[in-house]
Amino acid sequence: MHLFKHFSMITRHRHKVIAHCFKAGILWQGLWHDMSKYSLTEFIPGIKCYMGDKSPNEKERELYGFSRAWLHHQGRNKHHFEYWVDYNPEKNRKEPVQMPTKYLIEMFCDRVAASKIYYGEDYNDARPYEYFDKGRKRRWMHEETSRRLEELLVMLRDKGEKETFTYIKNVVRTEGKKDKKHWK
Repeated sequence: MHLFKHFSMITRHRHKVIAHCFKAGILWQGLWHDMSKYSLTEFIPGIKCYMGDKSPNEKERELYGFSRAWLHHQGRNKHHFEYWVDYNPEKNRKEPVQMPTKYLIEMFCDRVAASKIYYGEDYNDARPYEYFDKGRKRRWMHEETSRRLEELLVMLRDKGEKETFTYIKNVVRTEGKKDKKHWK
């Protein structure tokens, strides 16, 4: 049964995100990261579709044409760029909205942690960028959010984890405090 393997994987991932969020100066967000994965809506499909080396959402999509767990997850977790899509009345359509900095930082932490979990011993600091770059054509993310995330992933790839998290904590997070007025 995949119950314990799935539970272990999502918990190990969550703990890595917590550690990364601590390094980035957003510990509180890290502590609440991905709690919806333990809900029945996400946990049961995670057990049934467990693969070990990639997200069970991929298997659920393969089986049913969509992932109910992913739809639930992205709609409740602000660190996913898919959460930040809204109706634009001027253009009469939905389109991506720029993510607040604190969620952009959490998204970065999430991507690094996911790469470490899924790649295991094959992980290196270039992996999160490679994954980001591979999905470039199918991603629907606000242009500025994408640019800022890519900047952090390139820094991780080229300068390493220590320098990147120091930069996030001292520069990016400080810039993000200016977001607060807009996002209240």
